[in-house]
Amino acid sequence: MSWGTELWDQFDNLEKHTQWGIDFLERYTKFVKERTEIEHAYAKQLRNLVKKNCPKRPKDEEPRFTSCLSFYTILNELNDYAGQREVVAEEMGRRVYGELMRYTLELKSERKVHLQEGRKAQQYLDHCWKQMDNSKKKFERECRETEKAQLGYEKIDNDPNATKADVEKAKAQLYLRTHMADESKNEYAAQLQNFNGEQQKHFYSAIPIIFKNLQDMDERRTLKLSESYKGFADVERKVIPIISKCLEGMVVAAKSVDERRDSQIVVESFKSGFEPPADFPFEDFSQNIYRAGSEGTISTPKTDSSRADPKHTIGKAKGKLWLFGKKPKGPAVEDFSHLPPEQRRKKLQQRIDELNRELQKEVDQRDALNKMKDVYEKNPQMGDPGSLQPKIAETMSNMDRLRVEIQKNEAWLTEVEGKPGVRGDRRPSADVNHHHHTPHGRESPEGSYNEDAPQENRGPPQPDPHEFDDEFDDDDPLPAVGHCKALYSFDGQNEGTLAMVEGEVMYIIEEDKGDGWTRARKQNGEEGYVPTSYVDITLEKNSKGAVTYI
Repeated sequence: MSWGTELWDQFDNLEKHTQWGIDFLERYTKFVKERTEIEHAYAKQLRNLVKKNCPKRPKDEEPRFTSCLSFYTILNELNDYAGQREVVAEEMGRRVYGELMRYTLELKSERKVHLQEGRKAQQYLDHCWKQMDNSKKKFERECRETEKAQLGYEKIDNDPNATKADVEKAKAQLYLRTHMADESKNEYAAQLQNFNGEQQKHFYSAIPIIFKNLQDMDERRTLKLSESYKGFADVERKVIPIISKCLEGMVVAAKSVDERRDSQIVVESFKSGFEPPADFPFEDFSQNIYRAGSEGTISTPKTDSSRADPKHTIGKAKGKLWLFGKKPKGPAVEDFSHLPPEQRRKKLQQRIDELNRELQKEVDQRDALNKMKDVYEKNPQMGDPGSLQPKIAETMSNMDRLRVEIQKNEAWLTEVEGKPGVRGDRRPSADVNHHHHTPHGRESPEGSYNEDAPQENRGPPQPDPHEFDDEFDDDDPLPAVGHCKALYSFDGQNEGTLAMVEGEVMYIIEEDKGDGWTRARKQNGEEGYVPTSYVDITLEKNSKGAVTYI
């Protein structure tokens, strides 16, 4: 089916159709451009979303929860997915949009040429028709003039009064008109034959060729659209395998979430290592009555008065439940003594591992420098061995410093784990959970009970003088079972007591035995008894009566 034979008389409609085809091609090109812009914007928004949700903290502060790690894996996969969307946009812009823009310009130029050829052929045919029509009108006009001349001649010829000269004149006029009519007839016939030939040539040769070219052009345009549709899909299909891997990575990340592991991490992160608080003892305030009434009366046994008043203890515990509330803030100390035992042990072990790694690096550097020094000594032309000596000395100094740090941290770690070893000086911090001992009244060392008497007026326990001296003169001091902080100042005027000032920190070497006195040791090694209610006591792990709020 050819446009040249089937649509020989539809030049105007074909002109409109080809223009519509180009307009449609331009509309699809605009669609591809907008789709490319959408892909670019989508990829950019995805990357911004990933960047917004990526962790901004240092690597060592990253959450270790499997749910967090899986989420960060999903963010990485989403970032790769965004990269594939950028690939789609770039390929669409290069292979589809760019090609369509170039082809549209070529199509417009080709259509213009074909339409100009069609108009030129039509104009030539119209010119031939005008010439033929003019010759026809001339022939018609000459025929009418000839008829008039013949009628005039016949009239004069039949008139008896007409002279011979009039007859001859009319006859000559008729002859002239007849001759002009014959010439017009011949010219008209020639123009008619020429027009018919040109018309035949126009509609059976020129126009079919022009219309066939327009048909080929339009079919190529349609085929180009088909190829563009396919190329559009091929661009998407090429990235599907990588996108599928991204999606599979997200699924694998989702399956790697382990709720049990996360629960274990919570335990490892917040476990303090303290024992749960024991039951509150019964405090018998009627002992004084029983003793005054009768010595034979069976009184309630003394209880461990080192326990805190329940109301007071609960009041102090407010704000310390920092597993699900606010964690107390305080200055970090070098030995991590502000942390609970379990957390302190983990931090110390972590630091020891880091120091060991640094030490190994220094050892490797020392070995390398020594080897280089040997090479320089054997081959002086390669370098001066003495130039390496400062670096070697610096490395040895760093190694010694790291070894000292490791020994110090190992001593602290040994202290936390309860093994015999050197205990480093520890500074208490406000982060430690305290057990406050503030009873309203206590039994005095002599056995009498005085609820209103101030604590400093009571005497300390009176041990055997020799036993007392042995304890204080022993070369191996008693191990500390905890530490305390003075809530009030105490002058310690009585023998065996220990003076202290408010806020002073001391080691606990013997707990309160129910007499209201606790044995403590200062940082300088001085030991003695202090009023239990005057200090804020914290017992170490595994110590009897330790109270910890988690």
